[in-house]
Amino acid sequence: MDGYEPDLKKELDATLQARKELGAEYESELIDAFLEKVQQRFDATSDRELRRQQAERQMAAARGARPSPGGEAAGLGLGERFAFVGVSLVLAVPLSAIGAVNAGETGLLITWAGIVGVNAVHALGFFSRFRRDR
Repeated sequence: MDGYEPDLKKELDATLQARKELGAEYESELIDAFLEKVQQRFDATSDRELRRQQAERQMAAARGARPSPGGEAAGLGLGERFAFVGVSLVLAVPLSAIGAVNAGETGLLITWAGIVGVNAVHALGFFSRFRRDR
């Protein structure tokens, strides 16, 4: 994550430091605040990617070209895939902590199985097919 999202890394460090100082009773509020910031960053990244794709389609239409059915417009762009993986890894930290604290090693393994599963489904393109069908 170094260099990719330095602001989120700083936020995560601050959240972890606040957790140490405030104690476990504020853990859920701290995690909620951090996840909200991650969601805002993800939304901003997704919005930029959607605007870029729309601009590309408009340029292609203006030139009289059609986007290919198997092209990037039909699936997920590299930026969106990278953002999804980045967000899932950022979210893995607090989710791992929650799983480990509440259920020990079993909770940690279940948490990571879920993270890997979501990323596998995303990599196989099921989410993009769902969006096209809507």
